[in-house]
Amino acid sequence: MATIMPFRAVRPKPEHAAQVAAPPYDVVSLDKARDVAAGNPYCFLRVGRAELELADDVDPYSTEVYEKGAANLRKFLEDGVLVREPHLMFGVYRQRWGTHEQTGLVALASIDEYDRGLIKKHELTRPVKEKDRVQVIETHDSQSGPVLLFFRRSTRFDGWLADVTATEPDAQFTADDGVEHTIWSLRDDTVLETMIERFKNVDALYIADGHHRSAAASRVRAARADNAQSSQPHEEGFLSVIFPHDELQILPYNRVVRDLNGHTPQQFFESVSVGYELHPTTEPGQAPNAGFDMYLEGRWHRARPKLTPEQRAGMEQNPVNALAVSVLTDRVLTPLLGITDQRSDPRIDFVGGIHPPNVLAAKVDAGEWAVAFWLYPTTVDELMAVADAQDIMPPKSTWFEPKLRDGLFVHMLRDK
Repeated sequence: MATIMPFRAVRPKPEHAAQVAAPPYDVVSLDKARDVAAGNPYCFLRVGRAELELADDVDPYSTEVYEKGAANLRKFLEDGVLVREPHLMFGVYRQRWGTHEQTGLVALASIDEYDRGLIKKHELTRPVKEKDRVQVIETHDSQSGPVLLFFRRSTRFDGWLADVTATEPDAQFTADDGVEHTIWSLRDDTVLETMIERFKNVDALYIADGHHRSAAASRVRAARADNAQSSQPHEEGFLSVIFPHDELQILPYNRVVRDLNGHTPQQFFESVSVGYELHPTTEPGQAPNAGFDMYLEGRWHRARPKLTPEQRAGMEQNPVNALAVSVLTDRVLTPLLGITDQRSDPRIDFVGGIHPPNVLAAKVDAGEWAVAFWLYPTTVDELMAVADAQDIMPPKSTWFEPKLRDGLFVHMLRDK
């Protein structure tokens, strides 16, 4: 059973949707955020990354930053760029990127079900990032960056939201990255109740992207309850966009490593070849199952893991072991390159699969990095298998694309 709740959304007026909507706070650097927001006083990065308006040396986790974001959110409301819906609603949010299309329901997911493990996770959170999101929610008294959730589609959801998306949308725009965003509303009480009832037959919701946001929402709710501040239903859910599993797209989360841990390029290549079949390729970006494409000394090589029957059986028994990133970690990153903690080791960095292979090659060719790995992407089925087993993926195992835009829906924690 999955509990979803409608809410009184704060949203941009349709004519301001493209102006307000912004990339997620955590996928753009401060310099990039300033570029995106330049000349646009209502870009939502001014709320989610308010340090872009402050001095270069400001601490991004300072009270000054959180209060500036809250002030900007209030200004957006006072200026009428954002408005609050008068009644409870669900949203419908479709993204189209090239030939890929995904349509999700904008709703509140249950914090209680999150706390009980009924909303399934697949990665650990970082304390610093989690605390940051707590401070944003507390200071802004709202949730603005939606969590990307999904469910295993069944026949009950055939024709998912097709009747809604066939109607005239509330807002539609194409962002600078070429992704088309379209928004509709569900306000009829009977329709809302029907959707709520449908989700009561969903076995589980899964977090695709947004582990820090959901964890932070849980912490805020618990803290307010402890302080006898929480008595309103608004605080029982966290802002989410929920998709069927077969509409999501996962790209690889690739790696670059700064040095070869004392190996010469030839020694490293020979060591890798012990566990992988290596062949030159002129078409990188199509890594084999559980393998990778490797860029070393100006050449791409395709690496297919050599697996014994016992190793294959182990991968089948433990879904984490089957991930390409796990195989790379166990066979290359840790034993050969000496990287034992990918979360903290400065010798490794991560590049989302939205960037083509030549971006990885350019980093190595520039001399700052020694080797690059383009991974076979984690699949949605693999993610569900890991989450169902209550296990955890290695860091940076998935890159979902397209990204949900911030600012199109805001969940206020108080009626004001």
